Amino acid sequence: MTAAPHGMDKLGETANGGIVVRLQPAMCPTEEQFFQFCRLNDELRIERDPGGEVSIMPPAGWRTGAMNAEITCQLQRWARTNGTGQAADSSAGYLLQNGAVRSPDASWVSNKRLAGVTTEQQARFLPACPDFVVELRSPTDSVAALKKKMAEYMACGTTLAWLIDPANRKVRVYRRGSDIEELDSPTSISGDPPLEGFRLGLAEIWEKR
Repeated sequence: MTAAPHGMDKLGETANGGIVVRLQPAMCPTEEQFFQFCRLNDELRIERDPGGEVSIMPPAGWRTGAMNAEITCQLQRWARTNGTGQAADSSAGYLLQNGAVRSPDASWVSNKRLAGVTTEQQARFLPACPDFVVELRSPTDSVAALKKKMAEYMACGTTLAWLIDPANRKVRVYRRGSDIEELDSPTSISGDPPLEGFRLGLAEIWEKR
């Protein structure tokens, strides 16, 4: 591995082929500086964990991107008709209460939660945890790392979360107040609650895997 650039104390690999940049304690960028860094590198997917480690991930493979587009499309269609919240794709960033910055593959935030966020704040990382998140496992993703991320969402206030693993045709369902449920080859999943009436069809996802 090459030497770390000046100002970064260490570089490491992520579970999905990207790198982890450990900035602290050598550098502690402000929220504004980190946001601008992400904007300058918007072709990459950049996240930050609660300890300040920054994960830089390359663009997803085409098939993963196609599956993610299908999930987001179905969610967006429901959200537009339902009208109780807003859906977002994988480019949306959330500043969680533990200090992490995450960009789930798909997400939904209720209008009630958005009402407490100013228009200026909505133009940046949303300082709130989404009510609903989807993480789609790519061929290079670590299941253990994704499970840890799902637990983080739930701890920060997410009500419902799905971890979709196309390679094994499995879905792990995280629901506040309930045990984790693992589904084998489901044809669809219900979002009730909090997404009343939303059902994600998975036949299209399995076909693209």
